[in-house]
Amino acid sequence: MAKEQILVVEDDEDIQQLVSFNLIKAGYHVLCAGSGEEGIQCLENEKVDCILLDLMLPGMNGLELCRKIKKTPEYSSIPIIMLTAKGEEEDIVAGLEGGADDYVPKPFSPKVLIARLKAVLRRGGEKEENDEENETILIHELRIDSGRHEVQVDGKEVKLTITEFSILALLVGRPGWVFSRQQIIDAVRGYGYMVTPRAIDVQVFGLRKKLMGAGKYVETVRGIGYRFTD
Repeated sequence: MAKEQILVVEDDEDIQQLVSFNLIKAGYHVLCAGSGEEGIQCLENEKVDCILLDLMLPGMNGLELCRKIKKTPEYSSIPIIMLTAKGEEEDIVAGLEGGADDYVPKPFSPKVLIARLKAVLRRGGEKEENDEENETILIHELRIDSGRHEVQVDGKEVKLTITEFSILALLVGRPGWVFSRQQIIDAVRGYGYMVTPRAIDVQVFGLRKKLMGAGKYVETVRGIGYRFTD
C-alpha cells in the first residue's frame, strides 16, 4: 500500500530539508513548495493527502493560503498542520481560525511532527474506512453522515474542518450531555494534546457560524463547556 503524499510549504530551505528527510524516512512521499503560490501549483498538479504549512511565507502568507485552500471545494477536505514560529496563543488561535486542523510550534521535534501527522491522517482515514459502520444522524434540521464526513443544514451541505466535524459529532453523539473543554480536547485531539481552552472556543465559534441557524443548538454551559441541545 502506497504511503500518503505530503506537501511541505516552507520557505526556509534548512527546515524544508529537515522536514522532508524525516517524512521520507517515515515512509511518506513528499512535495515541497517555497511559497504559497508554489503550494497552489502543487495542489493543481498532484494528489495531496496532507499539508504542512509555515505561517511566515513570502508573498501570500500561510494564513492566507490556508483560508484559500479551505474555501476551494476540491481542496477543502485536505488536512492542514500549521508550523508556527512561536508557541504563543495568538499564533495558535490564528491558525485554527484560518481552518488548520492542527499545529506544531517551532522549534519542533521530528518525532512529534510525525506523530501529529499520523494522528491527522488517521482521523481523516477513519471516516473512509468506517463508511458502512457509521450511521446518518438526523437531529433538528441537521443531517450528519459520519461515514462520509458530511453535514447538511436544511438540505444544504456545510463544509467543516476535520476538527469542527469531530467536535460536532462528539456533542451530537450524546445530546444534552455537557462536555468540558478538556474532555473535548481529549476526545478530538487525543490525550496529552497541548491546546488552550480558548482554541476550543474558537473552533466552536467557527462551527456555530457555519451551521447558521442550527448553531444555536451548540450551547455554552457557563464555567463548564458545551452541549448539544436535544
